[in-house]
Amino acid sequence: MRELIFRMVAENPTWGAPRIYGELKMLSFDISERTVQRWMRKAPRNPEPAKRWAPFLSNHREAIAAMDFFTVPTVTFGVLYCFFVIAHDRRRILHFNVTRHPASSWVVQQLREAFPCDSAPGYLIFDRGADFN
Repeated sequence: MRELIFRMVAENPTWGAPRIYGELKMLSFDISERTVQRWMRKAPRNPEPAKRWAPFLSNHREAIAAMDFFTVPTVTFGVLYCFFVIAHDRRRILHFNVTRHPASSWVVQQLREAFPCDSAPGYLIFDRGADFN
């Protein structure tokens, strides 16, 4: 059963536990969806996406920058939002700033300051955190 689940995960990477459970049920296997989900977590992962990502990063590192926020608690129990932009070619910090209230207009201004005179990189990486919405 475990090998069949592993095979279904490998051959159908977009399928979730409910879909695999349904397929197994149609094949008359008596197994719970929770068991399928547990075995799916243990399935061997395909290293192919990582193999494509690593060459991209090494081939384009001069044209990649990343930006993110981190928070710092203050003595008065407030929160400061630290914004930074880092270049991937030499792993150097291009720009940083701190604010109590990050707004989209503030982030846009920080990017203008980080990349003056059309010096923006070809790729800017950021997570999909709520700070960027």
